[in-house]
Amino acid sequence: MDVKELLGLVAERSSAYLESLDRRGVTPAAAALARLAELDQPLSAGPTSPEMVLALLDELGSPATVASAGGRHFGSSASGSLPAALAANWLAGAWDQPADMVAASPIGAKVEEVAGRWLLDVLALPPAAGVGFVTGATMAHFAGLAAARHALLRRLGWDVEAAGLFGAPEIQVIAGEEVDESVLKALSLLGLGRERLIRMPVDGQGRMRAEALPELSAATIVCLQAGHASTGAFDPAPAICAAARRAGAWVHVDGAFGLWAAAAPACAHLVVGFAEADSWAVAAHHWLNVPYDSGLVICREEAHLRAAMSFSAAYLTLGEQREPGLYTPEMSRRARGVEVWAALLSLGRSGLAGLIERCCRHAAHLAGDLAAAGYPILNEVVLNRVLVSVGDVETTRRVIAALREEGTCWCDDVLWQGRAALRLSVSSWATTEADVERSLAAILRAAAKYNSKSSNNRELTA
Repeated sequence: MDVKELLGLVAERSSAYLESLDRRGVTPAAAALARLAELDQPLSAGPTSPEMVLALLDELGSPATVASAGGRHFGSSASGSLPAALAANWLAGAWDQPADMVAASPIGAKVEEVAGRWLLDVLALPPAAGVGFVTGATMAHFAGLAAARHALLRRLGWDVEAAGLFGAPEIQVIAGEEVDESVLKALSLLGLGRERLIRMPVDGQGRMRAEALPELSAATIVCLQAGHASTGAFDPAPAICAAARRAGAWVHVDGAFGLWAAAAPACAHLVVGFAEADSWAVAAHHWLNVPYDSGLVICREEAHLRAAMSFSAAYLTLGEQREPGLYTPEMSRRARGVEVWAALLSLGRSGLAGLIERCCRHAAHLAGDLAAAGYPILNEVVLNRVLVSVGDVETTRRVIAALREEGTCWCDDVLWQGRAALRLSVSSWATTEADVERSLAAILRAAAKYNSKSSNNRELTA
């Protein structure tokens, strides 16, 4: 079989998989998971034909996937891929271009340059900012906070890229009590530490209390959230950015999904003030609906990002154009800017705004019907996150288990400020009103069943 026939089979099998998502459960069946054991075999002594490799992967793997590409997956990070983004991803895979240098991939470098300019525009961020295409929010935080570390220590006369942190002036890092784990991981990788962090008190939505902000200095990094992972809430950026600016401190924004609100007129008020920060981390595989993995680091002063991510080698020829590898931690990396470019071009301004606003309407619909059925909504549904209480911790876990066994929809269980809750995140272009109604019915069935059982158990033990 030649390559053309093989890729035709890939398209056939991929299309069949995507078309099946509405008919199958979001959670893989136990029988499908059990069949994965068939992959656990010794490496074959000789070659296996590509079509047999593909068949095995599809027949064993596809039924065992979580259907995160469908319209009823409401987990916090998955959103499916837009058709144009998926197609561009396949084409870029065929190109097999390392996207770290213009010389290695002129097309990869060009689409990053164009997509970066478009991103700054739709996210309402400074047009001269530097943009790097990374794997996800964690590496976007890593790169943005590395730029912060570089800038602050440089002002204090220390070259951290050359001398490291041994003997360096101390950097103070401030974040809210509800700081995301991805930020903490980035801080630990940078040698800034998870536990040296100064944690600020937050309100009932997870927002930092601006009035509790400690004294800042020119050696301080403040980490803000634009869209809390559980509630969707936004930190008070105008007040905190103003205080940081007066002190010469650096502000880094965790905007993994929330910064996309800037692209939708109905939501743009939520991000007022965040453009005054110094660096931002965004995940394109969240609300832009491109394939994994795809994150973005954005830095107001491009030179700081380039200095933190710089490399040099005698055997590498860097040109006068924007060299992609100077904006990211990775050197050898795939051309993930291709699908970002494709997604933005296919949607346009109105399509991107429509995607975001439609997801927010679905979230409001979920919250409204769950509340009407008597289940408390624990967050202000300002964006695409819904936190709903369906009982205590044990009941919530049983509801989640029932939902995953039935397979109608997927949502996460979280402990929010001492209360168990289901978290629903609506981020997919594929989610329809019918998906929302089917999911609501499933959640209400499971919640009613296990709340009834909990009530009966309490009566029996009283």
